[in-house]
Amino acid sequence: MKEKAQARREHLQRMRAEQKRKERRTAFLMWGSGGAVIVLLVGLVGFYLVKQSRETSLDAVANYSYESAQHVWKPVSYKESPPVGGEHSNYWQQCDIYAKPIHSEHGVHSMEHGAIWITYRPDLPKAQVDKLTEVATSTGQQEYMLMSPFTDLPAPIVVSSWGHQLKLDSPDDPKLSAFIKKFQNGKDTPEPGATCGGPDAITTTADVAPLPPEPQGQTPMETLSPSASPTDQ
Repeated sequence: MKEKAQARREHLQRMRAEQKRKERRTAFLMWGSGGAVIVLLVGLVGFYLVKQSRETSLDAVANYSYESAQHVWKPVSYKESPPVGGEHSNYWQQCDIYAKPIHSEHGVHSMEHGAIWITYRPDLPKAQVDKLTEVATSTGQQEYMLMSPFTDLPAPIVVSSWGHQLKLDSPDDPKLSAFIKKFQNGKDTPEPGATCGGPDAITTTADVAPLPPEPQGQTPMETLSPSASPTDQ
């Protein structure tokens, strides 16, 4: 009887020990799986942040320095194509989406007021032009957004502000929106808050009218935009 009782006790002890080993193994697997999931999630988040940072990096932006308020009544030969600053017409271009090229002298004046000027090659596929228009009409301040085709561009798409320029291959590039958000009415804007509209703004494209001649009376008035002022910038 004693031997049977001893055997039962030993059998129970073995069963308890085996149960504890199973519980420890299960706990280890659970914690290990949970830790792996956490590591995976952290890795995915880190990868996404690095990828997003790389995709929206503006390291490729070319920067220039130009004096402002250089108003002229003659055509200007610009160093950059499209221009990013320098001499320009007394009249600025009405900020809008244009299907034909505009005079650079008017576009530069709009950038002096804080506008972003998105230019694209005339042969850019319509689907890409439509996508570019979608970005232009949904990003940033519309009253400071200028878009038009431009001949002899160094890239399919070039986005410019006063003193800054970025070449792009596609309207889907996240750098386009990043550029708009950073440089539209940015800290380098010579005349922040000045309007890109109003009665003195040019609304025609280059094929419709030449550069305006020097007037005999009052020159255009650079008034503030109704939705912006220097203190807002």
